[in-house]
Amino acid sequence: MNSIPERIWGYDASLWTDSGEDRWLGWLDVVKRVRPHVGELKAFAESASEQFHDCVLLGMGGSSLAPEVLRRTFKVESFHVLDTTHPEAIRRLERSVDLEQTLFLVSSKSGSTIETRSHLEYFWQQTDGRGAQFAAITDPGSELEQLANERGFRATFAGEPEIGGRYSALSMFGIVPAALMGVDLERFLQVAAEMTLACQAEEDANPGLELGLRLGEGWREGRDKVCVEATPTGFGLWAEQLLAESTGKQGKGLVPAPGEPPGGPDRQRGEVEIADPFDLAGEFYRWEFATAVAGHVLGINPFDQPDVQAAKDKTSEVLAGGEPDLSPRGSLDELLGQAGEGDYICVQAFMDPAREQELEPLAARARETGCVVTSGLGPRYLHSTGQLHKGGPNTGLFIQVVDETGTELPIPGREFGFGRLIRSQAAGDFAALEERGRRAIRIRLEDL
Repeated sequence: MNSIPERIWGYDASLWTDSGEDRWLGWLDVVKRVRPHVGELKAFAESASEQFHDCVLLGMGGSSLAPEVLRRTFKVESFHVLDTTHPEAIRRLERSVDLEQTLFLVSSKSGSTIETRSHLEYFWQQTDGRGAQFAAITDPGSELEQLANERGFRATFAGEPEIGGRYSALSMFGIVPAALMGVDLERFLQVAAEMTLACQAEEDANPGLELGLRLGEGWREGRDKVCVEATPTGFGLWAEQLLAESTGKQGKGLVPAPGEPPGGPDRQRGEVEIADPFDLAGEFYRWEFATAVAGHVLGINPFDQPDVQAAKDKTSEVLAGGEPDLSPRGSLDELLGQAGEGDYICVQAFMDPAREQELEPLAARARETGCVVTSGLGPRYLHSTGQLHKGGPNTGLFIQVVDETGTELPIPGREFGFGRLIRSQAAGDFAALEERGRRAIRIRLEDL
């Protein structure tokens, strides 16, 4: 029998479930795929920097999390990531930039993501439809590619159909934003290339294999909570999606818990090795390889997301039915009283991200149970940990937090605005959790 690295590099789908995983392994040689475009990307970034002061990325999940970590790692204040539908956050971003001096980078693998397409229509209207202020990253043949061509976008960059969204950090979805941030692409990709080579080695010297086996063996021993080290880079935001969406299915899953202390019978440490900003490229690759290995140990397909569609479908139902009901549901005391060994508590906050610190007292109270506590901002987490919540083990206790969304912000071409959209997303996800028998309550931020 060949070793795990040999089988991965041999594109052997039987390493997982033999249901087409080999079609999603384009991330393995992503550096070779991207390097030929470096000159084009540098020229694009230089041209953009001459004309624009700021860049706003419109994207969700795999399209937004790697750029957000890059932005924090390289400390680029002129680059902004919009991955919320909260009206107050959108207004605040709009006030913070000079629209005429801003490039909008629309990033969506499918090209049909409702949040991203809504953001696009809003800022298209606000900029009077100037195509030269927009660029797109999307898979070939998508609706977004067609729209970008019709509207005369400044540029359109093609994604790789063989690379899934959460494995796309080193593809165009991460490298185009990196170029616009002024990151030295040759150096960044060289670090990624070195880690790629290291992950082809056998057991004794393969950093991705070592991490993946440790994650998988920890899961076998009941230590399924991965306490990803807190870093100024926000690396945990990206690793959270990678682990949760890749492994959280068939009643199994690694539960990422960025920043949580690793001591405890159901926990394991998730080390992040970033001594220099450029080390981020290697960590992206090491964790991707490790997650593929862990998927083998868990016996699942780490490249699909069978339960993500559930919340989207429920949201569509709610949107079609008028104003959603977001009244409080259940008792916080009763929910926390159910917390047992091996459980985790997840705060799911559909609220203005600027108010996130107001959740700290709630998280502190939840930690009194002794359980790992995770949190996610909606709708961002729907594209990140949502798969785990519905397809993973039924060990989560979910606290949905909603706020007052304020004055409605219309979405051009839609019968609903951003406020109703985020409220419908909250209602839809709650319904999806209930449908799967998950333990969930809803509280208002104002009542905390």
